[in-house]
Amino acid sequence: MFEKFHVSHDIAVRVQGDAMHKTVMDIFINLGAPEPDARRSADCLMYADLRGIDSHGVSNMMRSYVTAVRNGTINLAPVMKVVRDAPAVATLDSDEGLGLTIGPQAMEMAMDKAEKYGMGSVSVTNGRHFGAAAYHAALALDRDMIGMAMTQGGIYMAPTYGAEGIVGVNPIALAAPGRNEAPFVFDASTSSIAMNKIVLARRNGVKVLPGWIAEQDGTPIMDERDVPDEFLMLPVGGTREIGSHKAYSHAVMIDILSGMLSGGGPGFLRREGICHHFVAYKIEAFVDLDIFKDDMDIMLKKLRESKTAPGHDRVYYAGLPEHEAYQERSVEGIPYHPEVVEWFHTICKELGVTDSLGV
Repeated sequence: MFEKFHVSHDIAVRVQGDAMHKTVMDIFINLGAPEPDARRSADCLMYADLRGIDSHGVSNMMRSYVTAVRNGTINLAPVMKVVRDAPAVATLDSDEGLGLTIGPQAMEMAMDKAEKYGMGSVSVTNGRHFGAAAYHAALALDRDMIGMAMTQGGIYMAPTYGAEGIVGVNPIALAAPGRNEAPFVFDASTSSIAMNKIVLARRNGVKVLPGWIAEQDGTPIMDERDVPDEFLMLPVGGTREIGSHKAYSHAVMIDILSGMLSGGGPGFLRREGICHHFVAYKIEAFVDLDIFKDDMDIMLKKLRESKTAPGHDRVYYAGLPEHEAYQERSVEGIPYHPEVVEWFHTICKELGVTDSLGV
């Protein structure tokens, strides 16, 4: 994530991951989540926070989840149901449950199928927000598999040449293990910038960059400016000349795999809530596992040690910055904006939940 989206070191309040995890779990349980669901949900959120994916951690998401639970639009005690089942694939109804808890269960099912058949694919309908896609994809790493996760994101994005937010930002993630190198973990929305990062930009008082968003009439904003009151998200590339049509079509592809394939329809209909899709590949079904991991290490090492462009001292690959952030934040604590910490103090007091943050 761009440094501008992180909380300034001057004001950041450091909280240990275990303390925030317990607080989040207790809030979910107080609101009606069974312990296993609360734990899975907290695991997903803390995965993001510990790896510097602040846009999908507790800072942005917890208050929206609390509001949604109180409004009756999220079921914190979902009973997942298998709608269709075949040897290597399945479709699930997630009973309006948060993808934070449904996602790991769906990925587990996909991995179990992959263990037997080489690949497993699970579509999910009738769902709700599922947090960082990388979390669900990365669950496959411990089982020597490649994981893929995608979902219908918020309907904020205008199609190329369009002036209407009718396309989801639709993120996709893929995780693949190496042996000694940090795993490759790619996670990105199909919009030029995630909506949650616009929220962070507003909170931190930073400007948006050219090609991220458009005016309400669809005109791409190609200068740096403060976040306007009303805007449309743009596909990656921003304009057709820079390739926005590719990301726009990529978003539609994810809609097909998540929405249409599960029976939930395109994202702008929300006929069956938010829909997701999970895939697991058993590496050893395709190639010798040692060869794969050795080749991954060769590739990832070559990428990070490759020649740098002027003004840059390192080359990264997807997952490496998050791996390094995890090493730092696991020891030093997670930096939160004071306003976020204050919200947790307030909600804990309001719910009668033990405030475990220690700050």
